Amino acid sequence: MDATVTVTDVTAVGPETVAIEFETPDGFSAQPGQFVKLLATVDGEEYARFYTLSSPDVVDTFEITVEIDPDESGPFSEHLAALSAGDTIDMSGPFGSDYYEGEPRVVVLAGGPGIGPAIGIGERAVADGNAAHLVYRAETPVHETRLDALAEAGATVTITTDEEFAAAVDEAVTADDGEQVFVYGFDEFVTAATDAIDAAGGDADAAKVENFG
Repeated sequence: MDATVTVTDVTAVGPETVAIEFETPDGFSAQPGQFVKLLATVDGEEYARFYTLSSPDVVDTFEITVEIDPDESGPFSEHLAALSAGDTIDMSGPFGSDYYEGEPRVVVLAGGPGIGPAIGIGERAVADGNAAHLVYRAETPVHETRLDALAEAGATVTITTDEEFAAAVDEAVTADDGEQVFVYGFDEFVTAATDAIDAAGGDADAAKVENFG
């Protein structure tokens, strides 16, 4: 669907990272792991970018997580970071077929901004009474408050380094029936994650993967 959505909250969730919450428009339905396209004109130039949902549901509001790197982010990311409650932006979606579908056990491998969909899936799985194991590769983690809450709620949360990542995946992946592995991150991370899944005895081809490029 196409809609103009209203910002309800913008929260810093880590260094150079914000979570932006929007009011859910009538008729909008999406699952954790899907993404939306946001569109705006900034300084006379039209932009359209995709952002994966970082909220467990879209009942009243939905959320995206935006990383603002001073050396790499462009005008559109800066525009999003400058939004405040009451501002509006155009949206279309949802998009994507690799999303949470009530699997009994989810293993979510996240790198960089992949923590957004990872935490949304983890929260939804726990709320549904399912098992969740998140492996988050990051030098400087974001969304730590929600990660701590997930762990307290019964999920397994592993924050790891590059060197320890494969071992963490090996511990997380069981390849048991009912387990679904998700991968969210940039190309280098996706390659490392799928290699680690296969090395752990899982099936990387069966993983639900979103490559951010």
